[in-house]
Amino acid sequence: MDLRQFLMCLSLCTAFALSKPTEKKDRVHHEPQLSDKTHNDAESFDYDHDAFLGAEEAKTFDQLTPEESKERLGKIVSKIDGDKDGFVTVDELKDWIKFAQKRWIYEDVERQWKGHDLNEDGLVSWEEYKNATYGYGYVLDDPDPDDGFNYKQMMVRDERRFKMADKDGDLIATKEEFTAFLHPEEYDYMKDIVVQETMEDIDKNGDGFIDLEEYIGDMYSHDGNADEPEWVKTEREQFVEFRDKNRDGKMDKEETKDWILPSDYDHAEAEARHLIYESDQNKYLLQSPGRPPKHRHGGQSRSIPGS
Repeated sequence: MDLRQFLMCLSLCTAFALSKPTEKKDRVHHEPQLSDKTHNDAESFDYDHDAFLGAEEAKTFDQLTPEESKERLGKIVSKIDGDKDGFVTVDELKDWIKFAQKRWIYEDVERQWKGHDLNEDGLVSWEEYKNATYGYGYVLDDPDPDDGFNYKQMMVRDERRFKMADKDGDLIATKEEFTAFLHPEEYDYMKDIVVQETMEDIDKNGDGFIDLEEYIGDMYSHDGNADEPEWVKTEREQFVEFRDKNRDGKMDKEETKDWILPSDYDHAEAEARHLIYESDQNKYLLQSPGRPPKHRHGGQSRSIPGS
């Protein structure tokens, strides 16, 4: 799809968008929805607007004139076109949407990076992180901290996660490795540590499993109330019927992983395909990842330029 055609579609989306008792602890890491607005292009393009820009960035566009919006969108589209061939592919657009939706993660990493790269060499070592976080040992030496946290245990846990994020094992994190350390749920190679930490948090009897009462106890505290809320009863049923797959009365590592890290529908890819389809005047056919998209022309097929 030509960049100019894509930009025109995005400008249209932007113009339409401008015009117009007891809490449950959730440990499940879902891919976030791209927008809380209804996805109905017949009524508005608000959903596409949020998906493409990210909800917070979309709010800044609400303050711009259509001309200013078009200019800024042009700069964004140039960034999306990674190989600079003048076309936007589904994969390029999907990667951008994922970046836009998770911009807060990168902003959080930048914020923390400044406080942990103590020697300003563009890297964060374990020693730097430990010293910046735990104060060169004086916090660890306090046997009875006022806030009740066991900082020695926390440091051991942090070190284990840091080593897992540090792919080359030199105890020095690049920014990408530091991001994996701070937000492990976003990285496939860190998922085992997310599961391990979750099980350690919930497994109160230390048997290496999560039983029904530990599962419920992590979400809900009775506080003397005999009657459980309806959602707690539903969670008990969920544990028995779906979480405990082998029906042994407890969740092991794999069952816990299926619970907290489910395989979600890829909202970013679906939205990328939707935007490409709606903006592509040449009607290129979008096919599965790994197969080049084809364009039917006179009984022949050809790959999209740049794909």
